Amino acid sequence: MLRLSERAWGWIGPLGVTTLAFVVRVWNVGKPSHLLFDETYYAKHAWSMLEVGYARDAPSTADDQIARGITSGLFTDAPTQVAHPEAGKWLIALGERAFGMDAFGWRIASVVVGALTVLVLARLVRRLTGSTWLGCLAGLLLCVDGMHFVMSRLALLDGFLTFWILSGIACIVADRDRMVTRLDVDLRWRPVRPWQLLAGVCFGMAVATKWSGLFPLAVAGLLVVGWEAACRWRSPLRGPAGSVTGWWIRTLAVVGAPAFASLVLVAAGVYLATWTGWLLHHEVYAARFDLGDGNRFSQLWQFHLLDWRFHTGDYLAGQTHPYQSEAWGWPLLNRPVGVEAQNDLPAAMCDAGRGDSCIRVITLLGNPLVWWLGSAAVVASAALWVWERSWHHGLVLAMIGALWLPWFRFDDRPIFSFYAVTMLPLMIVAIALVLREVWDASAGGSRRMLLGGIVAYLAVTVALFWWFHPIWTGETIPRSAWAARMWFSAWI
Repeated sequence: MLRLSERAWGWIGPLGVTTLAFVVRVWNVGKPSHLLFDETYYAKHAWSMLEVGYARDAPSTADDQIARGITSGLFTDAPTQVAHPEAGKWLIALGERAFGMDAFGWRIASVVVGALTVLVLARLVRRLTGSTWLGCLAGLLLCVDGMHFVMSRLALLDGFLTFWILSGIACIVADRDRMVTRLDVDLRWRPVRPWQLLAGVCFGMAVATKWSGLFPLAVAGLLVVGWEAACRWRSPLRGPAGSVTGWWIRTLAVVGAPAFASLVLVAAGVYLATWTGWLLHHEVYAARFDLGDGNRFSQLWQFHLLDWRFHTGDYLAGQTHPYQSEAWGWPLLNRPVGVEAQNDLPAAMCDAGRGDSCIRVITLLGNPLVWWLGSAAVVASAALWVWERSWHHGLVLAMIGALWLPWFRFDDRPIFSFYAVTMLPLMIVAIALVLREVWDASAGGSRRMLLGGIVAYLAVTVALFWWFHPIWTGETIPRSAWAARMWFSAWI
């Protein structure tokens, strides 16, 4: 009988979970067939970029034309101001190029990237814990989470941002493993590190999707340098250090310079490359937005300042939105975001009971058991880091800080809970790390009880995926059924 190696299972298991994630996300992804929420910006920008290389203004009738299948003559000749960089919209454009300007075409890229995020998470957790089953567990938790599920079925940017950030994290962890292995043999400097270069590409794509990708890039740079310097200090091959302060200064400088080039400079190059369409048509932007008479790069800088003022200036400051929420409550699902709502539909559409009506909604709401256990695991991870000083827990805490804490600075404008989807994979990593610790500390009967608890938790979590599925996919259901899923008044 053929026995597969652990290495083979390390790919078969995660790929199986990834396939499941793709199937549940792609099923009926073309419904509703009209533009939802901020798809009205990104899907149209992507189509315009395919046509002429840059995003253009569209009249107010464009959404109705697209819903009727009219995909030509949608835009004016004037460029439009974009709130976010171009990379995510180019990925959406790939789907539109392959399948056309319809709901499947503008959403399929999100489906593919959402499923790939599951694969990256499963492989990352396997690397961090040394356990294939924990990697598959982590991938499954992301697979059945509602917020990531919905983001993977919409032409929005945060799903792409999540993928690139998580991929960058996976790259620096792989680089650390390779670096530690090599430092066990010799302490030679290796300025060119493939995993660091790839991390630079990933973080560059993250920043080129949304500027909030800058924070995890900065933290990744600090982690990479800190990890290597600490490993060199602990190495038995180091020899006498002489002046400790001088050693650390020299080491940080020598380690930091190539890391800066691999991460920051590569990321900057990738970021700039995603603006190629803009740079090739800079003159139309300069004329429309009065960007001055400088060269195309100085005009691009002025355009960035224009966008920065949009995000931080008077336009958004003090405004309110019915679905805005405070960042402190995001891990607890304090306020979901309504993407689509059609209320008081005829009772016959869903066989509603007497006195009831039908409703069709799509809600950006996470799976409570994933988010609430993840929040508890992050707290436990913080305690374990204080106790053990483990770099695994430090990675989780540093990256969650990079992805969450900056939003407290921008609470003077409407911010939304789905921004926290970037944190979710790290919360699931925390679950896996804590489980690994508990599993290793248990034996015999206690381990069997732990395994039973894990199986029960997974069963209820999957059941909740089924329970909330109608409000994540826009099924027509009785209003009473919708109300049963609104556990808190803040969810309405």
